[in-house]
Amino acid sequence: MKLSPYFYDLRAAYQAELDDLISDSEGKHVLRKRLAEKRNEIGFLVQMLEMAPEMVAVVFHQGFRFAKPAAIERLLGLPQEELPDWHSLTHAITLEPWAASLAQTVLREPQGDRFLVVAAGLEYLQQHARLGHQAAAHADGDSDSEDGEDAAEHDDDYDALSADDAADPKNSRSREEASSNWLSDVGFDRKE
Repeated sequence: MKLSPYFYDLRAAYQAELDDLISDSEGKHVLRKRLAEKRNEIGFLVQMLEMAPEMVAVVFHQGFRFAKPAAIERLLGLPQEELPDWHSLTHAITLEPWAASLAQTVLREPQGDRFLVVAAGLEYLQQHARLGHQAAAHADGDSDSEDGEDAAEHDDDYDALSADDAADPKNSRSREEASSNWLSDVGFDRKE
């Protein structure tokens, strides 16, 4: 599976967002509680669909079922502007019942259709990408092919990458900075 630079950048940011929600300052596991709080704030969070999709996508964590992984893996290689609309993927992705009402709120927004595709892609990567990368590396890993070796090497380092290590560091830093500025403007503390 080959990721577009768009999903490559967002994958690390999405994982970081989930990591931030996992435990509180005392080290207690609070992911379920924090996700419930975020889901209750979906009406507010939709304002960030374009600027910080990873911050909104976490509300759909564990909210997708992937019936046709190959269809999802194809879309993960596409640039943002070429992503299909959400309704064209209903044969490949279904929403958990609790996530369907959240999706209706998101779909009322101008960018909601594309955002759901992005959220599903990020969740798929979070759940399945490591296995998919390994399978692709082994399938392409002919003894006379260096691409398979490069893919396997990339696999080993992939999970350790941060958003700043992604393909275009300027883009991920500017997106994070814009997100921080926007959150600060609406009254949230800056993420450090």
